[in-house]
Amino acid sequence: MKCLSVRQPWAQLIVDGHKDVENRTWRTGHRGPILIHAGLRLEKDAAEYYAEQARQNDVPWPETLLKGGIIGVVELVDCVASHPSEWYDPDSIAWVLANASPLPFLPWKGRLGLFDVPDEVLAEHFRLHGIEWEPTESE
Repeated sequence: MKCLSVRQPWAQLIVDGHKDVENRTWRTGHRGPILIHAGLRLEKDAAEYYAEQARQNDVPWPETLLKGGIIGVVELVDCVASHPSEWYDPDSIAWVLANASPLPFLPWKGRLGLFDVPDEVLAEHFRLHGIEWEPTESE
C-alpha cells in the first residue's frame, strides 16, 4: 500500500479528519487509500497551538504525538492547483483528502515521496490488532 510521510502535528490532523488537504510541491497520479506516516520531526509551535485549540474546544487530542511510524489511512481523491480549504497553501499543489481514519501505530521508517509498505506487513499488523483488511486493486 502507498504511504506518505507527514510531519506532526499535520499527520495527526489528517488522520483525525480535520485537515482535508496536504500541500505538496509535486503531483501524483495515485488515487485511493494511502497510509499516513508520522515523521520524526515535530513542528513544536504548531503542535502546541493545536493541542491548546483541542483543549479549548473539547476535541480529543493525544497527550503525545506519535512519531516515526504509520498512524492512519486516508483516501487521496485528487491533486489540484487551487482548493477552497483553509489548509490550502496557494504556492502548492493540493492533495485532496477524504475518509481519514486512525490506525494502531506501526513503527516504520519514512521516506520522501510516496513509498510502498508491503501488504504482508500490514496484514500481520492488522491481524494482531483485530482489524480485517484486504489489499485493494490499486495497491
